[in-house]
Amino acid sequence: MAQAKKSGPGWDTVELAPVVLIKSKEEALSDRARDRLIGQARQADPEIEIVKLDAGDYPPGELAVLASPSLFGGAKLGIITGLESMTDAFLDDAMELVAHPGPELTLIAIRSMKSRSAARGVKLDKLIEKSGFPVVDIPELKYDSDKIALLKADAKRAGRTVAEDALRMLVDGLGSDIRELTSALRQLIDDTSGTITVAHVNTYYGGRIEATGYAVADAVVEGNLAFALQQMRHALSTGTHEVAIVSALAYKFRDMAKVSATMGRDGRDVKLSMAPWQMDRAKKALRFWSDAALARAITAIAQADADVKGFRGEARDATYSLEKCIRVVTAARRL
Repeated sequence: MAQAKKSGPGWDTVELAPVVLIKSKEEALSDRARDRLIGQARQADPEIEIVKLDAGDYPPGELAVLASPSLFGGAKLGIITGLESMTDAFLDDAMELVAHPGPELTLIAIRSMKSRSAARGVKLDKLIEKSGFPVVDIPELKYDSDKIALLKADAKRAGRTVAEDALRMLVDGLGSDIRELTSALRQLIDDTSGTITVAHVNTYYGGRIEATGYAVADAVVEGNLAFALQQMRHALSTGTHEVAIVSALAYKFRDMAKVSATMGRDGRDVKLSMAPWQMDRAKKALRFWSDAALARAITAIAQADADVKGFRGEARDATYSLEKCIRVVTAARRL
């Protein structure tokens, strides 16, 4: 038997084998891996028979029947879900089949790692890995940076680019559901052309994600205190954390500070790792912000960032600290 690999393939690089195990904490990406493998199987044999089985509701002997040659011949692809709740009968039959794969049967076995019973039947996983078959481990996408990386990769595969603040706006508003998040990007790719911007996101999803940190930040940059506070309260009431709102403020003002520091307000000699539209937006905003105003705003945002993250003992109310920051920064615009 082949030696186990130190690290398995990703959901987007896995290749079809007699047995493939997918262990996932993200169902949307598990589905992508499955669909990739199904596509490869159909490309190899357009007539392949696809059979779906649930390991948690498994009749003894079903895998043996599936692996047995058909009277009329032909390849079969078995999609096995629910490994985390497999029956004892399934475990016994699957162990036998992995040890002695059928010549006309390919198995895709899927285990949800978010289930409390995710460890059930792990000796099957070990046997699959020990046998040298591919094991795809899909971790949970916990951090915004991971979600943004996924969206960037999706856009790149489609030959498109997405503005950084549009990515952040999507993640901020829809990032709690990876399937919904990636579907939103897919719609934007299908229905728009050129670089996908915040304007595009607002057009398609503004009604659902307008109350995000970036909506608050836009209002603050424009000096609209009443609207900024309204958006802040709406965002907080719909689950956006104070940290995310402060992060959006920091992102906006960091761009403005970068452009201001290079004295690129006239659009010349600005050499920054920013897209042209980002520089244009920052330059337009800077027409209403003096250097003193920008300095005061950045200082207030840094203080709020420390407060809402609990780095300072005197900050007992994150919402109060955030509102104070918004008031101070908006007022600074008049300096």
